[in-house]
Amino acid sequence: MTIQPNGPVVAITLNRPAQHNLLTPELLAALLDALATARHHHGVRAVILQAAGPSFSRGIDIASLASHAERELYADGLLRQLHRVMLELIDLPAPLIVAVQGQVNGSAMGLVLAADVVVVAPEASFTAYTTTLGLSPEGGWATLLPRLIGQRRAAEALLLERSISAEEAVAWGLANRLVPASHLVEETQAVAHQMAAQLPGSIACTRRLLWSERDRLVAELDRERELFCAQIRSIEASIGLNAFLDRQRAMMTETDL
Repeated sequence: MTIQPNGPVVAITLNRPAQHNLLTPELLAALLDALATARHHHGVRAVILQAAGPSFSRGIDIASLASHAERELYADGLLRQLHRVMLELIDLPAPLIVAVQGQVNGSAMGLVLAADVVVVAPEASFTAYTTTLGLSPEGGWATLLPRLIGQRRAAEALLLERSISAEEAVAWGLANRLVPASHLVEETQAVAHQMAAQLPGSIACTRRLLWSERDRLVAELDRERELFCAQIRSIEASIGLNAFLDRQRAMMTETDL
């Protein structure tokens, strides 16, 4: 995790590109520390969340989840961490702008859904990856996403595991702007500095009103976590996760040959 102040704008970068910025307990803990630093940065007026590498984040480390001796306990702790991160993003004293390139999978959607403004590159895509693994939606897919893109579109994305493209994300209201990948950082910085130039008290009031259903969101995210942990005990999840591990082992064997 890296933190880079630029005047009134603080940029936080998920910086584990080799692991596609998977949401491990270690990464989420580092992100919470970075958010605490950003919150107390003198004169902060806007916060950027971005990622290094080809993917924004591929979500939960499914291999770690599938191979864990106590899957439910691991999942419960991880989702509690993720929900804490989402609420910290929402509660920031300054607006949050998220820059997205590459894949946003599973739980990583929560980091995007907690933003005020989302800027995407053409290669960006958003995929749930739950039903083929026998899991339940998490990371705000079932609670926040329908409010942005509508119930029917969210249902199709979840039930069919249909990826949402960058163009669709903008057209449907999941993202605000689509820019060339080479201009992603520049455009995100421009939006952040434009927001930082506004009067901070007015910005803070506006964000509180826009996130007025925060307390309701806490309960809904808790429900997502409870259903995820209940489903992970199911035979479906066991079959799906074990099949994932088998595919991983097969790929490693082919690589070794």
